[in-house]
Amino acid sequence: MATSKREGSLEAPTRHALDWKNPEFYNEDAVMDEMERVFDLCHGCRRCVSLCNSFPTLFDLVDESSTFEVDGVDKKDYWNVVDHCYLCDLCYMTKCPYTPPHEWNIDFPHLMLRAKAIKHKKGETKPRDKILSSTDTVGKLAGIPVVSQVVNTMNKNSTFRKGLEQVLGVHPNATIPEYHSNTGRKRLAGDHANLTRADVPSTPAGRTQGKVALFATCYGNYNEPHILEDLVKVFNHNDIPVTLLDKEQCCGMPKLELGDLEAVAAAKEINVPEMINMIDQGWDIVGPVPSCVLMFKQELPLMFPDDEDVQRVRQHIFDPFEYLMMREKEELLNKTFKKPLGKVSYHASCHLRVQNIGYKTREVLSLIPDTTLELLERCSGHDGTYAVKSEFHDTSMKICRPVFNKVKKAEPDYYGSDCPMAGHQIENGLGDDAQAPTHPMTMLRIAYGL
Repeated sequence: MATSKREGSLEAPTRHALDWKNPEFYNEDAVMDEMERVFDLCHGCRRCVSLCNSFPTLFDLVDESSTFEVDGVDKKDYWNVVDHCYLCDLCYMTKCPYTPPHEWNIDFPHLMLRAKAIKHKKGETKPRDKILSSTDTVGKLAGIPVVSQVVNTMNKNSTFRKGLEQVLGVHPNATIPEYHSNTGRKRLAGDHANLTRADVPSTPAGRTQGKVALFATCYGNYNEPHILEDLVKVFNHNDIPVTLLDKEQCCGMPKLELGDLEAVAAAKEINVPEMINMIDQGWDIVGPVPSCVLMFKQELPLMFPDDEDVQRVRQHIFDPFEYLMMREKEELLNKTFKKPLGKVSYHASCHLRVQNIGYKTREVLSLIPDTTLELLERCSGHDGTYAVKSEFHDTSMKICRPVFNKVKKAEPDYYGSDCPMAGHQIENGLGDDAQAPTHPMTMLRIAYGL
């Protein structure tokens, strides 16, 4: 194995742009050689074994090979490692000591993404995966009034779910979110008391303008509209005007995780101009789902490093609790709380942790009197689509086990995650009699007595 002049890098990781438009990016032989190099270094380190299942899969392949080294692993088995990576970025941001500027230059998630892009370009993407990652299309179809009732009912039917597994490869025990015909955007657009496009007074705080254009997200729009409603109530209660983007599309994260980079680029061409239009009018952008915010903060800027509009959006999009804490620092946050939350088990999702903003949700909720928070930092193993796939569901629940076991032990008054899908993954692990998760924004709305 290669040696280094130093044990690891003590400098902050440097993320290089994704050279995805270069034909060499899709050179499978070159990717296989790079995976062999990186896997050899990972095998010698093994710090990331407690993260996603990519690393245990890799290490098992090595330990069961004829040489007990990476050179004894059949390269066709590298794809098993790739399939278990859901691009959470935790290995890059929190574990790996050999990220750039270290001379070994390891970027495991981008290497996995490159491999996924090759697989997609070769036409090896399963129809199921294309369907699951087409969140707008599925949401619109499942959200048709009569259809949504049927879909929601059938998804709770064990016989139907077994059939769905046979046809589509969706695990019968996986949690599938409900769909709503009265979507979040429809609800907010019709609520003129809370949503405004008027030139109302706003108070800037930090690098924010003090008024917000809401990126609803597919999940917030079709699956849990109440999160959007609670966000608007909380922001209005803090004298923050909120409006909607005129139109939006899926952020592209599900397609990114599939390696369909052209679909990501197509979504960007719709969302970024809409956001820039609002930014030019003095609005900031806020999204309620960490993965979607991360898409505009990190993934798109790395895919389009020379696009000035993409870079501007990166500077003007915020996690909602990040936004609220900026106001707290300037003593603008409303701290008149009417109801304590008691004991709260709060799960910080991976795509929030890698935004490098700190635990803003915990900071805000900690301001509520008679409220104690237990921070859960382990991955939930959900990743949007990974946990619902038949071949990965059991593994996803194994990854989540330390999280839901802590929640079981704590017996909290409330539990939840900034990622609502992670919240339901925890609920699934708790068992049939478990109370439903409560999104942190809903917790804050309850504490305000709204």
